[in-house]
Amino acid sequence: MNASEALVVAVFAAVYLGMALGRWPGLRLDRTGIAILGAIVIYAAGAISAAGVLAAIDWATLFVLFGLMILSAQFAACGFYDLCSARIAASAAQPAAILALTVGVAGTLSAVLANDVVVFAMTPMLIKGLASRGLDPKPYLIALAGGANAGSAATVIGNPQNILIGQVGSLDFWEFSRVCAPPAAMGLILVYLVVWLVWRRRLLQAAPGAPAPVPAVDRFGVGKGALATAALLAMFAGPLPYVTGVLIVAGVLLISRRLATREILGLVDWHLLVLFAGLFVVTGALAATGLPATLLAEATERGLKPTSLPAMVTITLVGSNTIGNVPAVVLLLAVLPDLPAEASYRLAVLSTLAGNLLVVGSLANIIVVERARQAGVTLGFAEHARCGVPITLASIAAASAWFFARTTLGL
Repeated sequence: MNASEALVVAVFAAVYLGMALGRWPGLRLDRTGIAILGAIVIYAAGAISAAGVLAAIDWATLFVLFGLMILSAQFAACGFYDLCSARIAASAAQPAAILALTVGVAGTLSAVLANDVVVFAMTPMLIKGLASRGLDPKPYLIALAGGANAGSAATVIGNPQNILIGQVGSLDFWEFSRVCAPPAAMGLILVYLVVWLVWRRRLLQAAPGAPAPVPAVDRFGVGKGALATAALLAMFAGPLPYVTGVLIVAGVLLISRRLATREILGLVDWHLLVLFAGLFVVTGALAATGLPATLLAEATERGLKPTSLPAMVTITLVGSNTIGNVPAVVLLLAVLPDLPAEASYRLAVLSTLAGNLLVVGSLANIIVVERARQAGVTLGFAEHARCGVPITLASIAAASAWFFARTTLGL
């Protein structure tokens, strides 16, 4: 190993340690900052060229993610997510039914509009509505994050890691949903059952009070977003590349007499886009050293198959809950760039469901906890884990059974 390769390995280790810790001790440098700094160090040291930086970044994935953020921002700016949250909290049903609504709405919206944006928008209004009725928001927040994660596994546009996997593997939208929607649906059911069982005493004791007023919504804007979503799904059924269809829809949505461009772009998660770009550069530089390929070849010679179902379950569970499921998928795709379709489906579903284990397992979990804290509700690590651990173990087992059945029975 020469000096340049040693530097790349050291920077890679430091960056992914930062992904695991969430920040470097003593500094207010978060995951995005760490990824950017790692890419800068590698480039400044000459370990990767300017052309290499551009080649390492998967621009198609970033464009698709950006376009979907614009689509989701259309709904957020028009008050759609606030309306959904308020309607859930204002339901005349009993707490168990409100819990089911939370899981179902979060899962359904996340399958089409990306889970991170959904939970970011829904969390504050859901807390406000539940508090006005005297209901403890904690089980519903866990259900919101868990439902958003599980539901997002159903489609190739449900979350950032699925978008990346779909782009790298050139996966068909509808075939992806045919394969991945069943384990996602099982995950939604398990989220509800586990949260209900863990919190049933608190839920049974709750006596819902009067609901808060339902906020106004820009019906025209929501209708425009719904038409854009329908058009996008129709494009996915045709030969048009994902990135082209998504950018066309994003461009049309930016043409508005009611919503300023600055307002829409302000709702885009630029931090996530930059995080992706930084990780692409760091993992691309590592892949260019040839070390991952060498380690993979040695593992294969010893009978270890990283794409096997047991190995992928272990890798996604550990990776998602140490460095996070997005960085874990970026790393795995750098090491395993030519995954077959079936392995890609497994990686998408398992890495997403594994994110429910701990708060740090997915960005959606972190967003819910942080947004709740800003609203005066503290959802602790242990409180989340009481539900997150059984939810994840049960849903991973169900998903594994599904993929095993597909292999053996040809489903």
